Amino acid sequence: MEGMDHGHHDMGSMAPPPSMNGTTMMPRRKMMMHMTFFWGTAAEILFSKWPGTNTGMYYVALLFVFALAVLVEWLSHCRIFKAGSGHMAAGLVQTLLHCLRVGLGYMVMLAVMSFNAGVFLVAVAGHTLGFFLFGSRVFRKSVEDEKNSDLPPMSC
Repeated sequence: MEGMDHGHHDMGSMAPPPSMNGTTMMPRRKMMMHMTFFWGTAAEILFSKWPGTNTGMYYVALLFVFALAVLVEWLSHCRIFKAGSGHMAAGLVQTLLHCLRVGLGYMVMLAVMSFNAGVFLVAVAGHTLGFFLFGSRVFRKSVEDEKNSDLPPMSC
């Protein structure tokens, strides 16, 4: 095994691997992903480069997350069907509503995972307002409204 060099290899001077179309890949500059809560308007929420560094778009994103959270609470407490509705049709609509509620709930969760403190606060505020409006006893008309949802409660 004499003559084989097992020392340091200069990996830094190697050319980048070719891409599928034969050109070399250039490193892209990526936005730093936070792993702790931070304050600021330069964030990525749900979609790449959205809202970006535009402060106005950041507030639009906050409003969007707030509305999603309120909508999740409405879906969790809405009553659409009257007693005696057709079982098959009612079951299909319930399933679609459940699918929508879970999907929107996951979107709120993913928005919160941006670790932006403003997003976290508006998500909690949206769920709080949504529960106050649609789930609390404040706006119930009678005792008959105790079964207050067509969907079962959300569970983790």
